[in-house]
Amino acid sequence: MKRRNFIQLSTLAGLGVSLPMAGLFNACTQHPEHSLEFKHLISGLLKEWCDGMLKMQIHNPSNLEEHGALGCPSCSHIHGRCMDAVYPFLYMADSTGDQKYVEGAKLVMTWAENNVSQADGSWTVIRNPKSWKGITVFGAIALAEALHYHGDVLDAATRKAWTVRLESAGQYIYDTFTIDFTNINYPGTAVYGLNLIGGVLKREDFKTKSKTLASQVKSYFTANEGLLFGECKKSSSKLSAKGLHGVDLGYNVEETLNGLVMYALKENDEELLKILTTSLNSHLEFMLPDGAWDNSWGNRMYKWSYWGSRTCDGSQPAFGMMAHLNPAFGTAAVKNTELLQRCTADGLIHGGPGFIEAGIPPCIHHTFTHAKPLAALLDHWKHLPEINANTALPRATAEGVKHFKDLEVYLFARGDWRGTVSAYDAEYHYKYDFRQASGGALGVLYHNKVGLLCAASMAEYHLVEKNNQQVQPGKDVCLTPRIETYKEGVWHTNLYDLPATVASKDTNGAIELRAQVKLKNGDREEVKETASAFDIAYTCTVDKVEIKARTAQDILEQTAFVLPIVSPSSEVVTNINANEITIKKPEGLVTIKANAPIKTKAIGGKRTFNMVPGVEALPLEVFFESGRQELTISITVS
Repeated sequence: MKRRNFIQLSTLAGLGVSLPMAGLFNACTQHPEHSLEFKHLISGLLKEWCDGMLKMQIHNPSNLEEHGALGCPSCSHIHGRCMDAVYPFLYMADSTGDQKYVEGAKLVMTWAENNVSQADGSWTVIRNPKSWKGITVFGAIALAEALHYHGDVLDAATRKAWTVRLESAGQYIYDTFTIDFTNINYPGTAVYGLNLIGGVLKREDFKTKSKTLASQVKSYFTANEGLLFGECKKSSSKLSAKGLHGVDLGYNVEETLNGLVMYALKENDEELLKILTTSLNSHLEFMLPDGAWDNSWGNRMYKWSYWGSRTCDGSQPAFGMMAHLNPAFGTAAVKNTELLQRCTADGLIHGGPGFIEAGIPPCIHHTFTHAKPLAALLDHWKHLPEINANTALPRATAEGVKHFKDLEVYLFARGDWRGTVSAYDAEYHYKYDFRQASGGALGVLYHNKVGLLCAASMAEYHLVEKNNQQVQPGKDVCLTPRIETYKEGVWHTNLYDLPATVASKDTNGAIELRAQVKLKNGDREEVKETASAFDIAYTCTVDKVEIKARTAQDILEQTAFVLPIVSPSSEVVTNINANEITIKKPEGLVTIKANAPIKTKAIGGKRTFNMVPGVEALPLEVFFESGRQELTISITVS
């Protein structure tokens, strides 16, 4: 089978001297043998996922509303985007010669045509013809890549029919998409989509619009750190009270940046490549040492699944294809893929590291989207730069405090400790509050020896996108560390205090992040007739992390600091005394001490589970005792 590389070597050759990218052409033409370990990883994982999806494919010719679709173990509806699997299925058919993958591809396309295909060329996100059509760009890219790279495995009639269908989808995107008609992930991805489809169909008008969108998207990167913004309604017009744009790490790294990188490389857009290099480096600062994406603060973190975002494609193409510029980009591609592998069971990706042990069924959406970028890497394998995990990630070697001015987010690192504190106030939706880590909250706490210790959830779990989120099992217990009180049954917490401020210092080996916060309810109203203004100090040394919460006001209602610790139910918890507990993890012992009794919130079993970011946790709480206006909690690892 003759393979055609859409991102041609000839388009890479021109990058040599005018950019700080000299050597790209050679780096991409002589593929290193020691990248083969990564190739084996993604090849094996792609086969595992495709076989897992085939097992879930519905065969029921008597019912065309479901025949050919990919059934979902966790959701009561069929995901309209399951036709995205056409690309990985055809890749597997081409690489293995096994006809079952061709049949799988034909079936998902047949289901889509019978159920979510619309007269205007679009596809909808569910069978309802009035549902969201923007997802057409993702299905069209999958179909275009399938036809371009692997169309020869199809019979002539099918290939022709799919090509006609692709043109209809391309026309819909061409007619509908503008740079700011919705969240930036759609027009940003259409930059690559229209270019790809235009190349496959020889439609220069598609490619011309792609170029226009590419020119416009260059203004969607923040001033200081070059983070891609626009994940809000409307993407270009709304700033937060602190003057911050809507940024979501998950959507950026797993979706939009992929398309922009692939377009920029193909079209030799040197200006865009410079912008993207800066942006990728800034986004990479948020990858944890285990390959997780720290999206605790992102304004669409309601879809945060620790490894990425629930319905996006995966970060491998953007970082893998740019690894010649920074070898740590290659490390990111490898580490994140390894994390996805650890979250895979029975051929499907689970939505976080705690799903499998907690017995929570996976949503199949994760698998059919994340299979696509692995197929893309394999289709471009001969032209990729060296990709391995030999270069340390920025957060693996970090030391001190890094303040992201465009987010009001602070990353801290000392010894083996890694953490995130957020005062980011940009919201995804300005009518409803789906609160990510904010209000001076600790979004993530990680230790190199024992791994993840704290991870933010939504303040209250909501199905912001009911077709794209799983229902929360059991009682919803917020996992974001916080101060809280209840006044007449109404919850007040610093998580709703968007004006909260954070300041940092690093002296004598101790990092201190100090947040000035107020306790507010979901309507952002400050609690009355009890203490509302607090100071939270997070201090990190080589030996420990200490959290100190204090107020100068009288505490007249029960008030506590809540510290949920990520911990599977299999880990042994020991109460040393009223003020000290230990949690035995596989790689070490975590000790939590306080200057008041440590209690556990009422939960239904040994642990609580939260869909964001998909972990089990032990929700500890320490109450301010009568007459005491200061709490101190310390965390150590041995």
